[in-house]
Amino acid sequence: MAETKQELSGRKTGLGGQSPEIKEDILNTPEGGDANLPVVRADTTTINDLVDLSCSQFGAQPAIGIALEEPLSYSSLHEHVLALALRLRQAGTGPGSRVAILGENSHHWAIAYLAVVRLGASAVPVFPESPAADVRHILGQAGCDTLFIGKRQFEKIYELKKPLQTLISLDDSLDKTGLLNLTPFSAFLQEGLILLQSGQNQEPFPQVMPDDLAGILYTSGTSGFSKAVMLSHANLCANAHATAKLIQLAPGSVFVSVLPLSHAYEFTVGFLMPLIRGCRIAYAAKTPTPAVLQKICAHERPQAMLVVPLIMEKIYKKRIAAQLEKSKVMGFICRLGMARRLFFRKAGARLMEFFGGRLQVLGIGGAALSPEVERFLREAELPFLVGYGLTEASPLLTGGPFGDSTIAPGSAGKAAPGVELRIEESDLETGIGEICARGANIMQGYMNDPEATLEALSPDGWLRTGDLGRLDELGNLFISGRSKSVIVLSSGENIYPEAIEHKLNAFPFVMESLVVENNGLLEALVYPDYEYLDSKTEGETVAKRQEYLNRLLGEMRRDINEGLPITSRINRVVERPEPFIKTATHKIKRFLY
Repeated sequence: MAETKQELSGRKTGLGGQSPEIKEDILNTPEGGDANLPVVRADTTTINDLVDLSCSQFGAQPAIGIALEEPLSYSSLHEHVLALALRLRQAGTGPGSRVAILGENSHHWAIAYLAVVRLGASAVPVFPESPAADVRHILGQAGCDTLFIGKRQFEKIYELKKPLQTLISLDDSLDKTGLLNLTPFSAFLQEGLILLQSGQNQEPFPQVMPDDLAGILYTSGTSGFSKAVMLSHANLCANAHATAKLIQLAPGSVFVSVLPLSHAYEFTVGFLMPLIRGCRIAYAAKTPTPAVLQKICAHERPQAMLVVPLIMEKIYKKRIAAQLEKSKVMGFICRLGMARRLFFRKAGARLMEFFGGRLQVLGIGGAALSPEVERFLREAELPFLVGYGLTEASPLLTGGPFGDSTIAPGSAGKAAPGVELRIEESDLETGIGEICARGANIMQGYMNDPEATLEALSPDGWLRTGDLGRLDELGNLFISGRSKSVIVLSSGENIYPEAIEHKLNAFPFVMESLVVENNGLLEALVYPDYEYLDSKTEGETVAKRQEYLNRLLGEMRRDINEGLPITSRINRVVERPEPFIKTATHKIKRFLY
């Protein structure tokens, strides 16, 4: 790679190195099932070893389950994984097989994944909000012969050209149309438990090596169509252990999971990492609206959870900014630093209660966090942690460690343990260039796409992220945006649209926005918060409502342009009447617009 201006190595802490001391060399096993339980090694560079180690350490403690319901213990989790693996092997799954998982988060989803990789097969998690055409494409391209599927997803596979060998219903539902030959998960698992207890089919599972392919994840890219990222056991384990060093959680801590397990962010940081720490994972069975989330948190009282910035931005705008807008006096007082911090701390205390009252860390990642919301979180003294990563890195590249006072506001934190960062071809004045990373967490490549793999990975293992940023003298990474998102105007000026979008989204009547170039001029597409507009125009005619919105858009354009250079001001603001199409982590798919 070319000569760089900045380079930084993450803290070398032995990501695949020594785990805590193991009291037993071999796991306790059900009678007749010991042949499939290998000696637990301390160097957990495979997901199988990671699970074996955790289950040996935390056996009787609660492990995973649906929120508000009784969880499985670590011992039961391990037994279910082995049993399901036996049943899958009986159905024909083995090394080289591809098994897809399409459904909402649940302990069944997690057990299915762990059983698949136990056999040396590869799991293919599919984002549950994927359109039917994408689902069919993924199943066909990945060559999946087995599918675990949730009820809401059935119709997406009615038109599959090639029938699947094994089809298992994650939530035990059956297809009323009769088009799908489904086996309920519970029945399939029970058959495996019988095998496990009986001692039948007990030849050892295949030896799984660190570089064996564990998962094929289809990116939900903002700047192009999905690619099939190949992640090995070593990739995922390295990142899980790195995250466990950044977030210190005691065994028994509750981790509420609300983001899709099909995304690397939740899978590694919200699943594998809590297992390493001996946490209990509680899955939200429903879409985590604020009301649902509040009910879950009130019952589970989590110590940790992951969210995307959009969730925190909505909470801030609805619960904090709305209060300031209602009271002009309060809004004026809060312009003063001390008064604002006092108000934010009180609001932060109420927000802590919203999350159950004992939150130790709130991980925020998957997209850029609004500067306004970050200032609130800091001044409210909420225990949050910002990170940055991408699927190709399993996914975490930066973040924390939690409590590090040298992490700069507005940054994405520092290099994760075992990760090296450098800025490629940086600008001499700004220091901004392409973010590149290297470490044990970097993908093996894109499946069946050697050209894209060669473009993304250098011969010496550096991943070109496609994101632009800079490093400060303390190692904090500041992200400017996607390289493909940069708008170059006729004046020669480079515009980073994400920075302008943060300013637009700070307005209370804006739900989301996108800045694009149109005939050499900047244009802002805005999806308004129609609930906010309803509250302000109650009883008015449609024409009056539109007139009110147009006035707000005009005033916003004027206010935004006052803080921008003349050559990069917004020429026009356009109302968009429906939400933008987004990725699994709620980033707008820019290439569609």
